[in-house]
Amino acid sequence: MEIKRSGSQPSGKGPGEWFTGTVRIDPLFSPPDPARVAGALVTFEPGARTAWHTHPLGQTLIVTAGCGWVQREGGPIEEIRPGDVIWFSPGEKHWHGAAPTTAMSHIAIQEKLDGKAVDWMEKVSDEQYRR
Repeated sequence: MEIKRSGSQPSGKGPGEWFTGTVRIDPLFSPPDPARVAGALVTFEPGARTAWHTHPLGQTLIVTAGCGWVQREGGPIEEIRPGDVIWFSPGEKHWHGAAPTTAMSHIAIQEKLDGKAVDWMEKVSDEQYRR
């Protein structure tokens, strides 16, 4: 058994090559092999968002605060709020982030396949982000 105490893991800044705007990532869990699942609390300031990306085994988001947006390739931008649970299928190209005027936090849970949990792609342009 291992207990990760609140505040024992440092927060990190969302890297500029994968995110637009101010994003904070608070790791929650990432157990050693053979476990494959990991989770983090991700907080997006207003207008902040991920780049387009996919997950080899899919991703679950659990919105904990604020108001955000999600979009899968070819689909409309959808509003998300606290309590919403979003599932992206394996390989589904998507992005997620805060609404333009409201911050948003979610727990992101994904599994690794051959040591990789995400494939990052191009950034979401300002034109794509606007509804």
